[in-house]
Amino acid sequence: MEISKVGVVGCGLMGHGIALSKQLARAVEKGKAEQSDVDAVRGRIKPTLEYSDLVDCDLVIEAITEDLGMKLEMWREVDEVVKDGATFATNTSSLAVADQAAVTKRADRFLGLHFFNPAQVMPLLEVVRADGTSEEAVKLGFELGEKLGKTTVAARDNRGFIVNRLLVPYMLDAIRAHEEGIGSIEDIDTGMKAGASHPMGPLTLADFVGLDTLASIANVMHEAYGEERFAAPRTLEKLVSAGNYGRKSGRGFYDYSGERPTPTDLGI
Repeated sequence: MEISKVGVVGCGLMGHGIALSKQLARAVEKGKAEQSDVDAVRGRIKPTLEYSDLVDCDLVIEAITEDLGMKLEMWREVDEVVKDGATFATNTSSLAVADQAAVTKRADRFLGLHFFNPAQVMPLLEVVRADGTSEEAVKLGFELGEKLGKTTVAARDNRGFIVNRLLVPYMLDAIRAHEEGIGSIEDIDTGMKAGASHPMGPLTLADFVGLDTLASIANVMHEAYGEERFAAPRTLEKLVSAGNYGRKSGRGFYDYSGERPTPTDLGI
């Protein structure tokens, strides 16, 4: 199936990254695109607050809040207005694709397309196949990834897929390590960067992902797998309750109000 029009539902960090509109100016600044090309792209992006404007999309990608109830409500409405034959994809990072597909009349054309934050920079795209997803829909997902210049991997429809299934427990364990006094925030991050060649430490990464997002994913995975290593540590719950979500709120494991991030005194 040829994709000529894509709808993106959600305009948060992931939604705007998938749609790319905010990054076009940077491409010009860095000499990676001509202004005329950017203007042409902008002319093809149409913001809307109405699901009815998605009617003739060939592909609709959902990137709203990681809340199953909200996603199901959205898909029910979108399924009623989008043309027959269109494919639906969820950008969920932890929820089952099949649960969302079940509330539509096109489960065979429903898959997961898990972009990583920031979507316009991170090279990976997980193409997630639910039990009812057709070969055609999976092929479409891989073809889209190729057109976007992404590295694509096939993932099963399990909670967390491939990357978060491995990465979330790692970040949670780093938080517990700090709680247990194994190392300071900076020493844990520095240790993993220098000792494991990671581009950023686990606590910096947690702040970057968003501590509210991390807690939400942890809760979903803990419920699904029933293992304590997936449970949100008390420090994470405390920071989220205080509205300290990491980089996006200005404070998390680090304070971002100064010229450079400084470790937060968590009283541990």
